[in-house]
Amino acid sequence: MENKKRNSVATVLLTIVCILWMYPIVLILINSLKKEVAITTSGVFSLPTSETWNGVANFVASVTQMDFLKSFWYSLVISVMSVVLIMLCCSMAAWYIVRVNGKLSKMFYYLCVFSMVVPFQMVMFTLKLNNPYNICIIYLGFGAGLAVFMFTGFVKGIPLEIEEAALIDGCSPLQVFFKVLIPILKPTIISTAILELMWVWNDYLLPTLVLDIKKYKTIPMAVQYFRGSFGHVQMGPMMASIMIDIIPIIIVYLVCQKYIIEGVVAGAVKG
Repeated sequence: MENKKRNSVATVLLTIVCILWMYPIVLILINSLKKEVAITTSGVFSLPTSETWNGVANFVASVTQMDFLKSFWYSLVISVMSVVLIMLCCSMAAWYIVRVNGKLSKMFYYLCVFSMVVPFQMVMFTLKLNNPYNICIIYLGFGAGLAVFMFTGFVKGIPLEIEEAALIDGCSPLQVFFKVLIPILKPTIISTAILELMWVWNDYLLPTLVLDIKKYKTIPMAVQYFRGSFGHVQMGPMMASIMIDIIPIIIVYLVCQKYIIEGVVAGAVKG
């Protein structure tokens, strides 16, 4: 009886937390379907009516005004290349750190974990990283800390005998990594990749600091261009563009949800 009460209380609390978590997204969706005047006069909390309903007009304006296809392409290129680079380099680094387990590897591990304190902004223009294809190197530096930390914990839980057996069968170290280790790390790779992807896709500050904004704009950067002069904001198209920015991440999360849960459970067991 006591456990049932605790479970009921926990269910109610978690339901409230979920509602509070989802409320901003629902609010953005509601306002993305309303006319501009309705948002500014009746307020952002009112539901759309037959008079205030604007349908997909805000989404059409968002796509046409902010050059959506180009911004989407730059966001996609930066996100995919950055995440792939982080996953590949950091999984290899974690494997090296765990299997070598020497002073140098431990020092390398701590450098990776604390890599977020490295001031990349001081060298980004010197290294000419101010384009969508080179900014991935900066993201690798910033994202290496979390990725190496997570991969190191998981690699420690993989028996060394599996790799030794593969080496005896004639596999090279690279074959061991790609054919043996990567399949085992699949849940970890996907869960870490989702975290890194959410960060890179939604990042506004770093692309703004690094990229040439006259040539390149990611979706978060393009959203800001709905702010006009004298503080005027096109609320309808802005809300619609935010929804467009959110949808791809939600789809990726739903598709990979099973692997994310597997990765978290594996981490709880192996950690």
